[in-house]
Amino acid sequence: MIPLCDLTAQYESLRDEIDAAMRSVAASGHYIWGPRVKKFEQKIASYCGVDYAVGVGNGTDALYLALRALQIGPGDEVITTPFTFIATTEAICLAGAKPVFVDIDPYTYNMDPEQLEAAITTKTRAILPVHLYGQPCRMDAVLDIARRHNLRVVEDCAQSLGAAYCGRKTGTFGDIGCFSFFPSKNLGCFGDGGMVTTNDPELFERLEILRRHGAKVKYHHTEVGVNSRLDELQAAILSVKLPHLDNWTASRRRHAYAYNRLLRDRENVQCPSEWTTSGPEVVLSEDSSHAQHNYCCYHQYTVLVRDRAAA
Repeated sequence: MIPLCDLTAQYESLRDEIDAAMRSVAASGHYIWGPRVKKFEQKIASYCGVDYAVGVGNGTDALYLALRALQIGPGDEVITTPFTFIATTEAICLAGAKPVFVDIDPYTYNMDPEQLEAAITTKTRAILPVHLYGQPCRMDAVLDIARRHNLRVVEDCAQSLGAAYCGRKTGTFGDIGCFSFFPSKNLGCFGDGGMVTTNDPELFERLEILRRHGAKVKYHHTEVGVNSRLDELQAAILSVKLPHLDNWTASRRRHAYAYNRLLRDRENVQCPSEWTTSGPEVVLSEDSSHAQHNYCCYHQYTVLVRDRAAA
């Protein structure tokens, strides 16, 4: 039996580097708010192509803090997808807002932009698309609707670090991008961790304050925040792994296309589609003329089985 997610195999391949990084943290005496977190934030900002990145405790905190930074709360509505991990909706509720669901398209399983506009009301403040399974949403369509209705956009990128749409990484389209470094993610730490990305200096400052109990200066608290920190140990481990991420993603894509070639003719199975220049397509190779339009990082390879009993 092939393990669904073998974290020890990845560790063994990087054992010397990871062990050295952990020993360095242990010997430094800096475990919280140290230099490794700051350096890793800069690396993620550079990798994604944004101005700012803020390390937080986990992906759920990233979503919650993003909504708080945008001052979204009671009385507001946030449009999102019903087909996602509970944290997406949970963060909206924790902020005091109301989640409004827009159904998914049947090919990518992401929020369907064609149904999005009908869900907007006078109370709508933001759209929260999820790049599910590492498959980027149709962000051009989402942003067009958001601009016309003066809405904020928060991207749930928990499963999509390394994915891109029209040449831009996920987490760079909206006002804020939210990432998770849960151990099983494409880039995972040895505990919990998350990251928030933005190009807005005011939102960056708000996020910095909110993650530190609402304080810009130690012991001077201007609002109620939370205690949400990416620690030095996780930052050190993630810094070792980050240079390998693109190769890991390329490997995932090769495997996904191999599965597509094997399964595409099965009557009962619908392979995952990537949104290409001509619409949804089951891509069979990296050489496809459409493959670069929507660069899925395949956090998971998920098929739709029309008759589970017959599969």
